[in-house]
Amino acid sequence: MEKIKLETSKTGSELVLETLKNLGVDTIFGYPGGAVLPLYDAIYSFEGIRHILGRHEQGCVHEAEGYAKSTGKIGVAVVTSGPERLMPLPALLMP
Repeated sequence: MEKIKLETSKTGSELVLETLKNLGVDTIFGYPGGAVLPLYDAIYSFEGIRHILGRHEQGCVHEAEGYAKSTGKIGVAVVTSGPERLMPLPALLMP
């Protein structure tokens, strides 16, 4: 695998946000928690992607799905690890 050289040093969170933006994502839905706090720190200063705060993890998935269906764009939901990681499952398993 070829090693990628960056012009400037970047965090993993910055790289994730840049990748999402390059894929055409302009909105993400999320609920902050311990494991994703570095991503939320990066969102604060990143231009081009807006964040919509959900009330809970399952709601974020429904919001992202509704956004995708109504706009034709990619719907992205961000949730944290721990017991909360299971909260989006009902939304993902609905037909």
